[in-house]
Amino acid sequence: MTHNVEFIDYSHSDGARTYIRSLNFILQKAVAELYPELSLVIDYNLQNGMYAELRQPVQEEEGSPAAVSLTEQELGTLKRRMQGIIDADIPFTRQKVRTDEAVKMFRANGRHEKALLHELRGKFFTTVYFLDGYPDHYYGPLVNSTGVITSWDIETFSRGLMLRSPSITKPYEIIRSPYQYKLFDVFKEYSDWCSIMGAKGVGSINKAIMDGRAKDLILISEALHERKYIRIADEIFKRRDKVKLVLIAGPSSSGKTSTSKRVALQAKVLGMNPVIIEMDNYFVDRDKTPRDSEGNYDFEVLEAMDVPFLSLQLNELFEGKTVELPKFDFAQGKRVFNGTTLTLGEKDILIMEGIHGLNPKLTSHIPEEKIYKIYASALTSLSLDENNNISTSDCRLLRRIVRDGSFRGMSPESTIQRWPSVRRGEINNIFPFQENADIMFNSALLYELPMLKYYAEPLLRRIPANSPASTESIRLLKFLSYIQELQPSEIATIPPTSIMREFIGGSSFNY
Repeated sequence: MTHNVEFIDYSHSDGARTYIRSLNFILQKAVAELYPELSLVIDYNLQNGMYAELRQPVQEEEGSPAAVSLTEQELGTLKRRMQGIIDADIPFTRQKVRTDEAVKMFRANGRHEKALLHELRGKFFTTVYFLDGYPDHYYGPLVNSTGVITSWDIETFSRGLMLRSPSITKPYEIIRSPYQYKLFDVFKEYSDWCSIMGAKGVGSINKAIMDGRAKDLILISEALHERKYIRIADEIFKRRDKVKLVLIAGPSSSGKTSTSKRVALQAKVLGMNPVIIEMDNYFVDRDKTPRDSEGNYDFEVLEAMDVPFLSLQLNELFEGKTVELPKFDFAQGKRVFNGTTLTLGEKDILIMEGIHGLNPKLTSHIPEEKIYKIYASALTSLSLDENNNISTSDCRLLRRIVRDGSFRGMSPESTIQRWPSVRRGEINNIFPFQENADIMFNSALLYELPMLKYYAEPLLRRIPANSPASTESIRLLKFLSYIQELQPSEIATIPPTSIMREFIGGSSFNY
């Protein structure tokens, strides 16, 4: 039998994940040694690193306790212990043990959510990693030994810790990027809400579904979204005397289109008259479109937009003039006009969604007080367990695989292979401007991964073993194997106005 072996380093996404998981384990081990009375919970990833909190241990039925902050002296002690573990070059070992024994280990270490997840999974054996006798479970491989970890840092942030690792582009540097306070607040708000709902991790969600409470999860999640849409519309209404343009930006598959339609509905309730126009109609003609380093058209850079023409039309609209709106013909690769005109009335407000909505260069000729900016993304802070969080980009990739397969005739292979390019565009053109938002909307839903599993798993299983997308499909399938799937009768209870309908169909909106 012939096997293909590919060596990867930190510049590869799988290599980076392996490195970060291993660094995570070193932190877990150091905390267990220094503060055995506390439990370390890895919450979510930010551009600056991985945010974690030290908490008092809780019983399974209790809620999340307040975080315990470290002093600078205690932080220094923790850093020295982590470096000591790294310098000792201790091997990470992997062992399959009976699941009931693994569950006992996890509970003994206060990992009740991890224990519940594996208990409900129904597997006879569970893989347990050991670091100098300390057991834990990770949802992917680790490096061979602690000495491999060379670049890292840890510092206090908010009421917890920020564990820093290198960027993929600079694997030997810790880049000091500005803190994303608005993004952090959204993550924290959602995390606190999940705790109130008893959704401490995927194990808790799985149990709720297995207990027949899927409909409750759906209704509660949708009710939270409705409250957020109402809040956004209220904020716009407060500024109605000045605001004439609402911009909605966010990465791929974040639900920007549904967000624009739901915000528009709530604006109508308040007596405003929202008018949605598409930013994609303001692309430059194809022969003027920039190309990327590989010679392909790059539609995700700002230079692919005809910013001067957009600014001209927006200013004319704000002056009360009538403009003829363009329509971009993607087949011909050029802008056309079909006689559609628009004049803004006194109660009218423009809503535009697109990836460049928060880039100040897009609207540099429009007074700031006329603009209200919304950042939308699937910012899930739900974790698999206490120390294995869920990547927000994985959630969006699954959304896109399902949507592309259902509505765009695109295979899951094609979607997966295009994803790195999409991610590069987000990193360069969206994420640097997300803190410019007046408000952030978290489009994540508690039930979405169980729902997406129903649609995505069959698509991913079709990818052949010799496909370039095979490795990524296997990783996603393994991730989905920990999630309890929703049944069609449960999916049918998702409201027709839900953001999820943008990806699975059955929406009352036109897309």
